Amino acid sequence: MLPSLFPVWNRPLVQGGHPPQSQVRRKAAFLAVSLVGLMAIASCRIPSETAQAQQAQPGQAGGPGGGRPSGGQGGPGGSGQGAPPAVETAIAETSSLDESPTYTGTTQPVRQASLRSQVEGRLLDLNVDVGDSVRQGEVLGRLDSSLLSAAVNQDRAELAALESQVAQAEAEVSDARAQAAQAEVELQQARLDSDRLQRLAAEGAISQQQADQARTAALSSEQVFLSAQERIRTRQQAVVAARRRVQAQQAAVEEARERQTYSVLAAPLDGVVLERLTESGNLVQPGNEILKVGDFSAVKVAVQVSELDLAQLRTGQPTRVQLDAYPGETFAGRVSRISPAADPSSRLVPVEVVMPNSGSRRLGSGLLARVQFQSQQAGRIVVPEAALEAGGEGNDSVVFVVEGTGAEAKAVARPVQVGDRANGRVEILSGLQPGEAYVLRSSRPLQEGESVRLSILSES
Repeated sequence: MLPSLFPVWNRPLVQGGHPPQSQVRRKAAFLAVSLVGLMAIASCRIPSETAQAQQAQPGQAGGPGGGRPSGGQGGPGGSGQGAPPAVETAIAETSSLDESPTYTGTTQPVRQASLRSQVEGRLLDLNVDVGDSVRQGEVLGRLDSSLLSAAVNQDRAELAALESQVAQAEAEVSDARAQAAQAEVELQQARLDSDRLQRLAAEGAISQQQADQARTAALSSEQVFLSAQERIRTRQQAVVAARRRVQAQQAAVEEARERQTYSVLAAPLDGVVLERLTESGNLVQPGNEILKVGDFSAVKVAVQVSELDLAQLRTGQPTRVQLDAYPGETFAGRVSRISPAADPSSRLVPVEVVMPNSGSRRLGSGLLARVQFQSQQAGRIVVPEAALEAGGEGNDSVVFVVEGTGAEAKAVARPVQVGDRANGRVEILSGLQPGEAYVLRSSRPLQEGESVRLSILSES
């Protein structure tokens, strides 16, 4: 057929072995036309052959032979069972149908204290900054204590002067006692003389005037003795007063010493420095705040709870806390304090929740926290209603449980007894245990014992 399509090629060449240029051009034109014709024929044959091949596929109704291929299902040329269905699993856990409301609050250290100046003075140094950990009693800074030292020295000098006054008063007491002793001796002698002269006057040996003079001298000596005793009591009272002044001054000295120790700034508790409010070189007055220290051994969250939910809260009740700073994580806490007074305008009650903070991840303050109070009733397993399938008899339900892992994972139908339903969820009274993986969604209906493959959304 090709020679008939290309007649030009059959003509003999001219003498000399080189065809004329007109003959070459005619051959090139015939060749181009022939190629275009072949392409047109091929474009017409390909669709028809494709249609015939599609009609000849086995198993297509209306094709040659019609119906299933002779090989049968599962044999050579059959469709086969296909890949295992993909399933999304969830872990069975106890919960409550009544979802508790979520309350928002802000994390705070469980304890917080301010380090304030107790005396006036210039801040010499401050050795810590925000974020530094401190121990209770640790020296964090110092104030200028020159004025405080001068006050201590002055009080000590006054104490020494008062102690000398006590010694002087005690010496005066000793003198008064000596004078009283001498007066007592003179009194006794005067009384003896008076008695003797009275007897002589009665016998007529002396005049009565001499006896009376002796009695008067005895009475005078008695008055001198009584005066000496009174002077002793007066001097003793002066000693007591001087000693009390000494005690008061000793207290003043101790106070001055104590004030001198206030120049040393020590950490009020174990924790972390939250804020630094002044710098070295500044003059501080008594009561001025220098540092804020927070104890992060635990973290507390204060939330405002409606008075309608107050009856279901108890001190020590467990809570679930979620922090926006750590998405996907849940922290356990407990109710530590419930305020006895509600806000009269909003009817909200302040409730404090405390979370332990002793793990490797230290929680800070100022984080947004979402708190849910757990029910005090015994929890039951709760699953979405979408996980249930109708059973074979009555109103029984079935949950598919995944047993095995990897390529060995299989779906096992588990009959369950259901309880109350609410909010698209249902209680499982029996048939499913906490911690078991059940099928939440499947790419197609499942069969008992069928192999499955877990999707990336499955819980582990």
